[in-house]
Amino acid sequence: MPKVSPELLSILRCPVTGSALVQEGEELVSTEADAAGNKVHYGIEDGIPLLLPPDLLPAADA
Repeated sequence: MPKVSPELLSILRCPVTGSALVQEGEELVSTEADAAGNKVHYGIEDGIPLLLPPDLLPAADA
């Protein structure tokens, strides 16, 4: 499981909510909910957080 350093987590913010992020497994999760009441999840690839809002991510191949 790729681990994001505590130093990096201390400065990263959710682009949607502006809240801090915490690592849960292989994702970063916002500490505050978005306008719809959901926490926002971001993937991590090769140790790099992908902080693109979910609605801007390309659709997964079916």
